[in-house]
Amino acid sequence: MSTVRVEDDGAVRTITLNRPERRNALEPEMMDALIAVLGETNGCGARVVVLAGEGESFCAGLDLAVLREMGSMTTEQHRIEAERVARMFRALWDCDIPTIAMVQGAAVAGGTGLATMCDFTLAAPEAKFGYTEVRIGFVPALVSAYLALQVGDKVARGLMLSGRLFGADEALRLGLVSEVVPAAELQGRASALAAELMRNSPESLRATKRLMRAQRAEGLEAALELAMEANAASRETADFREGVASFVEKRKPVWGG
Repeated sequence: MSTVRVEDDGAVRTITLNRPERRNALEPEMMDALIAVLGETNGCGARVVVLAGEGESFCAGLDLAVLREMGSMTTEQHRIEAERVARMFRALWDCDIPTIAMVQGAAVAGGTGLATMCDFTLAAPEAKFGYTEVRIGFVPALVSAYLALQVGDKVARGLMLSGRLFGADEALRLGLVSEVVPAAELQGRASALAAELMRNSPESLRATKRLMRAQRAEGLEAALELAMEANAASRETADFREGVASFVEKRKPVWGG
């Protein structure tokens, strides 16, 4: 079974994270598949991309099995994995076609990043978001570069330093969600929004997205380079090892830092 499912319906391409048994948690194969699909989507003839998650969750962030493996990785392997996450986010950010996320449940850590980086984010009232990395001794490094662009520095600090979960209504108020839609109506609203977008000039939409990326390119490039270094470094700390261990063992962490 493919970890990323692609379905084309006319000019609408739906990309579905397809690990429902793991709450669509991210692991290397899935991230590579998402990078590849997004990379070829600009030239596939689609005019709108819908990003979805199979099952009850949108994306629960990094898979626990991946977190466990990090304890035995070398410094170079940590850098390679940090670059993989950066490429995944960048592939979505660089998509020239309008993107719509449908969030029906949990979108946590990297899942929050994927959901809120889309041009439009439709969320069910039950959806939950959060930059929870600090709870396990990790750093929300790569998503931080994009989050600050979206909500400003003060709000971004509050969300990332607290590591708290927040609901769809608060995400709407913060500007991370475009609309809150009953779960049963998410698909219909996404289809209606896609039809609305396709009434516009496709080249104008592409040009607008390229322009907005170009206006932020210099600062974003520097931020992402720093973020990759921070992401890789945080994976080798004692706090990270304790955070993952406490999460696995379902106990409170004992921080040494």
